[in-house]
Amino acid sequence: MFRTSNQLQDAARLQYQQTPRLASSQIGSILVDSGRLTTDEMQRILQEQSVGRQRFGDAGIALGLLTPADIDFALSNQFSYPYLIRGQSNVSEDVIAAYDPFSKQVEALRALRSQLVMRWFGAGEKRSAMAITSAERGDGRSFIAANLAVLFSQLGQRTLLIDADMRNPSQHQLFGIENRSGLSSILSGRSGVADVHRIASLVDLSILPSGATPPNPQELLGRAAFPHMLREFGTEFDVILIDTPPDHDYADSQTAAARAGSALVVARKDISHAGAIGNLVDSMKHAGVMVVGAVLNEY
Repeated sequence: MFRTSNQLQDAARLQYQQTPRLASSQIGSILVDSGRLTTDEMQRILQEQSVGRQRFGDAGIALGLLTPADIDFALSNQFSYPYLIRGQSNVSEDVIAAYDPFSKQVEALRALRSQLVMRWFGAGEKRSAMAITSAERGDGRSFIAANLAVLFSQLGQRTLLIDADMRNPSQHQLFGIENRSGLSSILSGRSGVADVHRIASLVDLSILPSGATPPNPQELLGRAAFPHMLREFGTEFDVILIDTPPDHDYADSQTAAARAGSALVVARKDISHAGAIGNLVDSMKHAGVMVVGAVLNEY
């Protein structure tokens, strides 16, 4: 059963109301550990709470020591739904699912995730890999891939995001990791799974960067090593998302999608050309790729 962020918050607040002493202690400890509250301030809030018979958050807000955002942060951590604080992580703020999980943009992305679960990842047989493709550069493909990866990991799914755009990679920049070696190194036989970066601040999320730019990206993706790698990763991860180059520039995306078996096509509102998108979908279908759906990106 999947819960939306609003459902998680409602459940947390219900528990908060039903068990005020236990919830207050837990919330206070979370806020102290995160540096949002000092121990002395927590004691002041607890004292005010006992006198005024208020909830911990209400008492803290009344004293000017807490904000509603602090309470949401604590409740999210209490229910194992953590998110990042701006200025305190190497992850780019473009990965909005990691910073603003309750925003309208992320709710739209969460709805997309639900559709992908119903249409592909949760539909019958074991399926774990999907390519994220677009017809042209600037459609927001890498943005969608990065945020979907975070959202799948927030479901408790062991998630791997592979940057297969070896010509113009971006996932290492979005997640603040090194890119000295990665996919190109694995496919050329020069390294192994050690190149996968676990993102410690985001539960269940790992990134495989593109690695050094090779002279032959399409040939590397066409090698038997790529599907072999995906099969191996399929035993370790529940969801594998593959960020590919734009189809208009290179054939790499079709090769990667054929290996994955499925693709999500990204188009950008007022930017993408309908003819280019149609050509991409047709070429994918001719290659035997299951086009799970298309998303119109407005961000």
